[in-house]
Amino acid sequence: MSGSDAAATMRDSGSERVGNDATQARPNAPSATLENDRRHLLRSWSALDGPAPLVVGAGEGAWFRDESGRRWLDFSSQLVNANVGHQHPKLIAAIKAQADTLCTIAPYHANAATSEAARLIAEVAPGDLNRVFFTNGGAEAIENAIRIARLYTGRHKILSSYRSYHGATTGAITATGDPRRWGSEPGAPGFVKFWGPYPYRSAFHAVDEAQECERALAHLADTIRVEGASSIAAILLETVVGANGILVPPDGYLQGVRALCDAHGIVLIADEVMAGFGRCGEWFAIDRWSVMPDLITFAKGVNSGYVPLGGVIMREAIGERFRTQAYPGGLTYSGHPLACAAAVACIGIYRDETLIPRARRLGEEIIGPALRAMQARHPAVGDVRGLGLFWAIELVRNRASREPLVPFNATGADAEPMGAFAAACKQRGLWPFVAANRLHVVPPLVIDEQALRDGLAIIDEALHVADGYCFD
Repeated sequence: MSGSDAAATMRDSGSERVGNDATQARPNAPSATLENDRRHLLRSWSALDGPAPLVVGAGEGAWFRDESGRRWLDFSSQLVNANVGHQHPKLIAAIKAQADTLCTIAPYHANAATSEAARLIAEVAPGDLNRVFFTNGGAEAIENAIRIARLYTGRHKILSSYRSYHGATTGAITATGDPRRWGSEPGAPGFVKFWGPYPYRSAFHAVDEAQECERALAHLADTIRVEGASSIAAILLETVVGANGILVPPDGYLQGVRALCDAHGIVLIADEVMAGFGRCGEWFAIDRWSVMPDLITFAKGVNSGYVPLGGVIMREAIGERFRTQAYPGGLTYSGHPLACAAAVACIGIYRDETLIPRARRLGEEIIGPALRAMQARHPAVGDVRGLGLFWAIELVRNRASREPLVPFNATGADAEPMGAFAAACKQRGLWPFVAANRLHVVPPLVIDEQALRDGLAIIDEALHVADGYCFD
């Protein structure tokens, strides 16, 4: 059974209950799983006395179930990584087969799964990006991309955008622009921030996308000038900004960044950890603009997070830098056979089920029109934007002033409006991805079309809650 069929099976077995089983009672007593979690675990980005996590017991396709048996339509793809959905049978089979053959081996050995995964990733990468360094995830991919750029250029500075998230390790969190970096400061040396394009909230007072592109590139050129081009190793950017708002760059921007890099001998690093592997309707989001970066970082969708895996893809010239000189970095689990076998299977699923053009079509024909219709109906919707199955609804209190529904970096009572909106989604059986004043619409690529429409209808209903916080 394909992932799409699996999702359809779950839907057909009870999608009409989405929204109707939302009041199903959970057990009064906490489970042993939850008790152990609360007693012994420190979870990512969480306080020990924060809200209790949902205990998840099973998943299939675009759905998962909590321990009470309640079904959730996963509009988050977890952390935008479960691209082929939960428990895809082909992916599970590949992991089991690899476990029967070879569970682990040191990275100084070669093995079939790892070399095949590298070949397939190079095959779908643009241009002459044909050599892969494997990591355990996206943050380590960023760390190694930075190291490679510095070694290749002999320079030390890294330019990155304020509206960005690149990971939580030392270099990656320093490169990050959003408030999650604050708790890790002072960070690593050599990082400089710049403002990227964001037409809805332009830092450049632009009146349209063309002007936003022109002024953003002029700002970046000025930043390069005052920082000293000869000191800059790389410009690091998310091709389509993910957790900071799903910001699709205006046409011409990435081409302009490429031109600036070429003019000054700067390495262009495209962070495709979230946007890559079909999420934007392309193998890599940067393919949409026919721009070839020097390095691509990836993770998440490469194997849908079934086993931790990330990596860096590099151009031929950069790879040749290490032809006779050893690369001074490594990881015990680099190119882990189970993770790479999952990647081989996942790339096969993308191809066999034509998920990448399907994602592009679902974005163009279903999600985009539905969100724009919601924008027309709901005063709380200030902006909608996205590609493929990678969209954001930006919520505001007032369309004229564009005041966000919650303040920047809102916590506690200030965050209550978005909390109420998210709760309205959950009450109807939809698991949302909420960040700041935005809802990100990022379901698995295998989602059944009717389930996708059902989820969008839930969002439409929940937006009435957000509307209640608006003022004229």
